[in-house]
Amino acid sequence: MNPRSRWIAALATAGLLLGGCAQSTDSRLEQGALEEATEQSFYALPDPIPAGGPGEVVRTEQLQSAPAGTIAWRVMYHSTDVTGASILTSAVVIAPTAPWPGGGPRPVVAWGHPTTGMAGHCAPSTGVDPFDLIEGMTDLLNAGYAVAAADYPGMGVAGPDAYLVGVSEGNSVLDAVRAAQHIEQTGATAAGDVLLWGHSQGGHAVLFAAQQAAGYAPELKVRAAAVAAPATELGALLNDDIGDVSGVSLGSYAFQTYQSVYGPSIPGMSLTQVLTDAGAAATPQMAALCLIGQNSELHAIAGPLVGQYLRSDPTTTAPWSDILAQNTPGGVPITVPLLVAQGEADELVHPAATQQFVTQQCAKAAHVIFKQFPGIGHGEIALTALPDVLSFFAAVRAGSTPASTC
Repeated sequence: MNPRSRWIAALATAGLLLGGCAQSTDSRLEQGALEEATEQSFYALPDPIPAGGPGEVVRTEQLQSAPAGTIAWRVMYHSTDVTGASILTSAVVIAPTAPWPGGGPRPVVAWGHPTTGMAGHCAPSTGVDPFDLIEGMTDLLNAGYAVAAADYPGMGVAGPDAYLVGVSEGNSVLDAVRAAQHIEQTGATAAGDVLLWGHSQGGHAVLFAAQQAAGYAPELKVRAAAVAAPATELGALLNDDIGDVSGVSLGSYAFQTYQSVYGPSIPGMSLTQVLTDAGAAATPQMAALCLIGQNSELHAIAGPLVGQYLRSDPTTTAPWSDILAQNTPGGVPITVPLLVAQGEADELVHPAATQQFVTQQCAKAAHVIFKQFPGIGHGEIALTALPDVLSFFAAVRAGSTPASTC
C-alpha cells in the first residue's frame, strides 16, 4: 500500500472520507485495493512509445471503484512539455452514466489538483481511491459534467518534472480534456464546452491552461476558468512561505524541478546558487516524498532547515529569478471569464498576493469575478467556493456571465 493509500484508509476508518453517490465507502475501497495491486503495470511506459498528437490516448483502464452512477478510467495520453518535447502523462476521467441532460455533447470540467508532491508515486490517480482529491467531484457529476483530472507530467507516468512549470502543467490539463473527448463512453466530444477548475498548485495549472488554450488547443471550446487560492506570483509566494516548514517542503519541490528541467540547458545553474549546502543536499530527499502520506518524514527533513535553507534570494539571483518569472501566470490576459476565490485567513497563499494578481488581470481588461471568504484558510477554500463555482459555470454556459468585479 503506497503512502497516500495508507492516509486514505486512515480517513475511511475514522469515518472522514467523503465518498461518492450511493456506493458505500467500504465497497469502493475494496475495489480500489484490488486495482491498486495491479496499477503499477498501467503506468509503465510502453516500449516503443507510440507516436501520437497531444491528447491522443495510449492506454485506458476502467476503474471498478468509481462511485455508483458513474464510469471512470485511468488514462495515459500524449502531451507536450515546456521544452516542446512530446511526453506521456496520466489522468483520471470520470463521467455520469446518465445522458447529458442538456442534449448534445457533455461538457468537461478540467480539474487541477493542489500539491500532492512531485514524485511519480504521489500522483492523485494512484492508490485505493483515485477520486478523493477531486474537490467538488460529486457536485460536478450531479450537474452532469464529465471531469478530467490530470496528474501533471512526471507523476504517475515517468517523465520530466513539472511542479510549478506552468506550460507543462497547463498543457497536461488541456490534453486531459482531449483524452476525455477521445473516450466515447464519456459523451464528451470536441464540440462540447470545456470549463477549467483548480486549487492552489492546480490554480496555477489552470491559469496557464486558460492563457495557453487558444494557441495550444484552439479546437477546445474553453468557456470559463475558476481558481481557488491559486499560486500566482511565485517570487512573492516563496518569500511569504519560506520561513516555515511548509515553505521549505514546497520550496524543495520547486527547486528540484527547476534544476532538473532548466539546469541541463543553462550553463552553471545549480541548487547551491540559491540554497545552502545543507539545503541543496536535502532537497532531492524531500522532493522524493509526498506531501500526503509522507508528511511527517518530509517535515523531519525540512524542519531543521527553517531559517537555514536559502543562501541567496532566488527572486534576485539569475537564472532563478528569470525562471520564477517565466512560470508566474498572468503575463498575458486571461481571455475567458475568470472566477478567483480566496480565503482571507489563508496563511499559505496570502490574500494580498491573490489581490495583486486580480488587480493585474483587471488592468489587462480581463473579465474577473473576485470573491473573498472571511475566516477561510487554504485547505477549505475550494469546497467553500464550490457553490459559487457551479453557479458561475452554469451562468457562463447560459450566456449570462456575472458582471466583472474589476
